[in-house]
Amino acid sequence: MEGKPGEAKSNKARMLHTKKRLLQLQRREELSHNIRYISKVPVRIVMNREVLKLHPSDSLSKLVYELRGEKSCAVVVDGKDHLKGFITMKDLLHFFQPPKRYSIVGISMLKRYSMNRTSHVKDIMVKKPITISVEENLGKAIGLMIETGKHHLPVVDGEGKVHGIVEVRDIIRLVRIVSS
Repeated sequence: MEGKPGEAKSNKARMLHTKKRLLQLQRREELSHNIRYISKVPVRIVMNREVLKLHPSDSLSKLVYELRGEKSCAVVVDGKDHLKGFITMKDLLHFFQPPKRYSIVGISMLKRYSMNRTSHVKDIMVKKPITISVEENLGKAIGLMIETGKHHLPVVDGEGKVHGIVEVRDIIRLVRIVSS
């Protein structure tokens, strides 16, 4: 004797649910494998080579003008592309943040902002930025980013020459590609 029509629908629904669950588990396993693979990808493959490079003596107005569009950070280099410092948009915002003791804009505040126009990149750059070697892999970069809270890492060689920048968004872009 065959089961009731309601039981057949219920069994079919369970089979579909089980099949869907198996597909989800398989997809999760594939993603896990791909994520492990991502950690082995060399930084030089993912890094952005078109970086904003400034000299320590460049003006802050040049920095502000150049930081637009996709640019969210800049490396500060000498004449031979050796890293001297690093600046993110957040560093720039900190520089212009009003002191907490001023509740209203007064003469002192205006003097501070007028002095900023003559300020240079060297005045706000991080002088010893956290970097990653061009020879490292993304696993190391991800670890550094998580450990330090940094979203951008200048990529340098053994002599301190800048080759690019690896950013969180570069890594996420790769994760999207691998997981689709």
